[in-house]
Amino acid sequence: MLDPSSSEEESDGIVEEESREVMAPQSGSSRISPSRTSESSDRLQPASRGSSARPSSPSPSAASEQEKEDVEKLQKEEEERKKKLQLYVFVMRCIAYPFNAKQPTDMARRQLKITKQQLQTTKDRFESFLKGDTQIVADEAFINAVQSYFEVFLKSDRVAKMVQTGGLSALDCREVFKRHIEKRVRSLPEIDGLSKETVLSSWMAKFDTIYRGDEDPRKAQQRMTASAASELILSKDQLYEMFQQILGIKKFEHQLLYQACQLDNLDEQAAQIRRELDGRLQMADQIARAGKFPKFVSKEMEAMYIEELKSSVNQLMANLESMPVSKGGEFKLQKLKRGHNTSIIDMGQEDENQLSKSDVVLSFTLEVRTVLKLNRSLVFMCVLSWGTQGDFTTTHPLPAVKVKLFTESTGVLALEDKELGRVVLHPTPNSPKQAELHKMTVTKACPDQDLKIKLAVRMDKPQNMKACGYNPDNLMGCICQYTFAVCSYREKKSEPQELLQLDGYTVDYTDPQPGLDGGRAFFNAVKEGDTVIFASDDEQDRILWVQAMYRATGQSHKPVPPTQVQKLNSKGGAAAQMDAPISQFYADRAQKHGMDEFISANPCSFDHALLFKMVQRLTLDHRLNDNFACLGWFSPGQVFVLDEYCARNGVRGCHRHLCYLGDLLERADAGLMIDPTLLHYSFAFCASHVHGNRPDGLGTVTVEEKERFEEIKERLRVLLENQITNFRYCFPFGRPEGALKATLSLLERVLMKDIVTPVPQEEVKAVIRKCLEQAAQINYQHITDYAREEVEKTLKDQKDPENVANLATPAKKLEHVIRLAELVIEVLHQNQDHHAEAAVTSTGDQSAFAWWSDLMVEHAENFLSLYGVEMDAALEIQSPESWDSFPLFQLLNDFLRADYHLCNGKFHKHLQDLYAPLVVRYVDLMESSITQSIHRGFERESWEPVKSLTSNLPNVNLPNVNLQIPKVPNLPVPVAGLSVNLPQMPSFSTPSWMAAIYDSDNGSGTSEDLFWKLDALQTFIRDLHWPEEEFAKHLDNRMKLMSSDMIETSVKRTKTAFESKLAKSSRSTDFRIPLSLCTMFNVMVDAKDQSAKLCAMEMGQEKQYHSQIDELIEESVKDMISLLVAKFMVILESVLAKISRYDEGTLFSSFLSFTVKAASKYVDVPKPGMDVADGYVTFVRHSQDILRDKVNEEVYIERLFDQWFTATMNLLATWLTERMEQQLHVYQLKILIRIVKKKYRDFRLQGVLDSTLNSKAYDTVRNRLILEEATASVREGGMQGISMKDSDEEDEEDD
Repeated sequence: MLDPSSSEEESDGIVEEESREVMAPQSGSSRISPSRTSESSDRLQPASRGSSARPSSPSPSAASEQEKEDVEKLQKEEEERKKKLQLYVFVMRCIAYPFNAKQPTDMARRQLKITKQQLQTTKDRFESFLKGDTQIVADEAFINAVQSYFEVFLKSDRVAKMVQTGGLSALDCREVFKRHIEKRVRSLPEIDGLSKETVLSSWMAKFDTIYRGDEDPRKAQQRMTASAASELILSKDQLYEMFQQILGIKKFEHQLLYQACQLDNLDEQAAQIRRELDGRLQMADQIARAGKFPKFVSKEMEAMYIEELKSSVNQLMANLESMPVSKGGEFKLQKLKRGHNTSIIDMGQEDENQLSKSDVVLSFTLEVRTVLKLNRSLVFMCVLSWGTQGDFTTTHPLPAVKVKLFTESTGVLALEDKELGRVVLHPTPNSPKQAELHKMTVTKACPDQDLKIKLAVRMDKPQNMKACGYNPDNLMGCICQYTFAVCSYREKKSEPQELLQLDGYTVDYTDPQPGLDGGRAFFNAVKEGDTVIFASDDEQDRILWVQAMYRATGQSHKPVPPTQVQKLNSKGGAAAQMDAPISQFYADRAQKHGMDEFISANPCSFDHALLFKMVQRLTLDHRLNDNFACLGWFSPGQVFVLDEYCARNGVRGCHRHLCYLGDLLERADAGLMIDPTLLHYSFAFCASHVHGNRPDGLGTVTVEEKERFEEIKERLRVLLENQITNFRYCFPFGRPEGALKATLSLLERVLMKDIVTPVPQEEVKAVIRKCLEQAAQINYQHITDYAREEVEKTLKDQKDPENVANLATPAKKLEHVIRLAELVIEVLHQNQDHHAEAAVTSTGDQSAFAWWSDLMVEHAENFLSLYGVEMDAALEIQSPESWDSFPLFQLLNDFLRADYHLCNGKFHKHLQDLYAPLVVRYVDLMESSITQSIHRGFERESWEPVKSLTSNLPNVNLPNVNLQIPKVPNLPVPVAGLSVNLPQMPSFSTPSWMAAIYDSDNGSGTSEDLFWKLDALQTFIRDLHWPEEEFAKHLDNRMKLMSSDMIETSVKRTKTAFESKLAKSSRSTDFRIPLSLCTMFNVMVDAKDQSAKLCAMEMGQEKQYHSQIDELIEESVKDMISLLVAKFMVILESVLAKISRYDEGTLFSSFLSFTVKAASKYVDVPKPGMDVADGYVTFVRHSQDILRDKVNEEVYIERLFDQWFTATMNLLATWLTERMEQQLHVYQLKILIRIVKKKYRDFRLQGVLDSTLNSKAYDTVRNRLILEEATASVREGGMQGISMKDSDEEDEEDD
């Protein structure tokens, strides 16, 4: 934009350049601006070329119609251009001299909006981070949060729509991410030394780094600072440039208008304001006299209307008084009064209503500076040094400055300096400022009789003197303080001789007056028949005086100098305007370019209501298209100009806000995002005005305002209801912040009948309830369309037409319903996160819209009911043998039970009613299936450890056992009496992933299968998280009881198999404990462990029932140990039976002894009985090792070993007691010693306690054997090294 103070040469160049581009308008056409003519002609030229190129020319009638339309179009464009130029003149004056409004500094700062390109750049940056292409270090939790933010927010079509409507800013993106991660961070476990606030801050810093990318943060900060500064306050030049863009004004047009309007002349602008205000007062009087009032809602308002007009003008007068005349001035502008002062006033006739002497006493500043220095030593009377300046102040408009020149006296007795000469000057404000030579009046003592001095005398007029003129007799000045006056001063007088107050006068140029002396150019001031004629020396001086008095009188008629008329009527007018001032040159040039009509137009003759509506609409369009997410809010500079325009031109506030509301509603209907708080402000103002409840008192209300208000109110109600209906899309992700709450508040205000009576809450709730019912349908339709588009896209990518037919299959239907359920849950989560805050005030109080949460719950139920229809249809076609729909229940139930408002709600109960029979049926079938598997399994059970069965199974991928939706156990066997076709269960083989669920080994196949199925079934039922307490308790109890019954059956069948297996085994020392027996023990161990988990009860008989299971297991284990110990005793009895043949006194014993003695003389005979002892010891050790290695329960092993050792010692003690009267055979003694010693040592190594080892039976056996050993040692042959005493040789032998 050109500087208003640019030089005349620069402006001439611009104008000439523009003029050369102009085409001359045709004669007879309406007057068109040269610039617009060139534009219109350029636009028409392509059309003419196009028409000439057509094969057939149109008919003359068609061509004339086309020309007529073109002419009409040009005329409309020209009228619009003229209107905008006139409007720009008014706006320029508001900017140049504001006296009512200031640029507000307390408005909320608007953020820069995000464009489509910036959104795409942001997406690319986040995608690069997720791909790992950046250097940002992040943990898995943060990456998951960014991934969710990227998928849910950045890729959302609602965000793209926000960008399209200009409502998304970088701050919105940041706030959405912050809210998105807050719940995630709060749910993280506590870490010592690391607070969650620190984690939040760290995540937000990483988000800022990703969002910023490689951009230099300093440049971004500088750009944001510059944009924020321009958003806060604008200079006048910036305001001019802004409204040039708004109104489509060219640069040279602005320059012409600026210079011709003298916008840099504050006095001219103040005079223009006074003329406008005077015109408004006259218009008010005309309305009162003619009775042409607007149509008001009440007849009594007509008188109030006149008072309003006058009151507004008086307020403007007061504001105008408070403004300084010019920058730095201390005087005030005239106070406008409609007085009747006449004629020139003699100062002796002072009146209290007239100016006093003090009102016209002026203060002048004089500067006297010496320039020439003489050879002699000279001084000034004012004691000035050569080349310096002296400043003086005087109240005389025509002062006399006397300068004396002295020389120093060299005489010894001289008391004073010697005067050489003097000069008297009479400066005026119009005197030359440069230094001049002045001839001095010399004394006789001066040797130089032609003495001259060069002085520069400058006299500055005060700021309240607007013009002055000088003749040899007096000084006439136009003075402004609180009123304007023309005064005539005499020389050396501070008070005026004559005074003329200019109130009510009209100044204009006049023809030369013959017979009057004192000047060559004349002008007069006329008031009610009184005429005062003024004269000036030249034309330029006359023009300056007329302009000054024109500004002072405040008259509406603008005088036109005769030189301008002559210039227009003559071809060689250049010489005629040589004497004109520069302001007159600008005015002439503006008239040349057709701008004079806009400058000289009377503002009071325009309908400023229509003009303001136009400028406000264009300003709003400009604001919505700038770089800020304004949401309809004007910038501070725009608010300032519009406020000043309304105040200066009397635009009614209600009209202003009604037009604003209308424009905002149009933009909102077009899809642009408008802040409801802004709508609320304007609506509240209009409502208080129409209903007569304005804060500043009662005001007039026109019928048009009331009708337009009712129309706007209805449009606003429709808009608000539509926004609430589409709240997910009008306020996506809760942006703008607090907009939904503001919308609810505004709707409540709109539904009020008047400004005082509040609307009943039930009525508001009924309206919003209806909107949310429609919102449920719209939102569900959106997600169904989205799901359908996903399916279509998938099929298109697969390029498989056969899949189209598969879409109607039950499995595809179920898959579609599950996908819909995920979308439904996502929508409800977003509603809860981003749209539930409308019920909470800024202080956290929920009393503002406490019912909003209830309505949102109803909305969620309606939304779920729409989904329930499709869910019911999909589940209805599912096969009764299929259990694939359970994941759908778990998905929905996990969401619903976590929501306090939806848990056990209408849809939740419907879901339970739908799945309860299915769960019962599933449990029944699983119970029958497991029962059958137990029966068949134990019939075919090999009792080999599962570990050996599964050791050679192929490796398979482990399933994800951490999924929220566990796999539903299948039914492997048919159930008698049921109509379902269940697959035949094969022989059990443990799944390779069983360890992830149940960690056990060396159990039987049937028991492992049983425990896994029971655990999987209970896990599945438990993961259902059935919400109804009674049914959930019933299911849990049934699972526990079923597990107890099946474990009891398993225990009994295992015990029976143990007895059968043990009964069929060998009775000799060749017996080796089979692995199957150990497996049976392990089954008991597992049954005990699993019963604690699968059969745990909490109350009453159920707990007692569980204790019975434990007792059953304990009794069964006890019986199995007893049976095994009994088996061991049978084997020991067989050994004792063998050595019983050596009892003393039997024939077999004597014969056997003789045979051995006889044979030992010739051959090496083995020691009789040692093979028996060695075989038994080997049997014992092998049995101990197998039991210790294969049985998983240490307690059972210790119990078995204790009973085994005790039973052995008791049996030996009994056997020896029976032979108390007999002496043991040496071979019997050797075998028994070896068995007892080895068994004692082995059982001690196995951990049998000393209290058990050193029992009474053991002492009895040991003492008997020691006694027998002492007796046998004195016999022939002795014991041959076998003794009850411990020795190292025996230890080495054992090893």
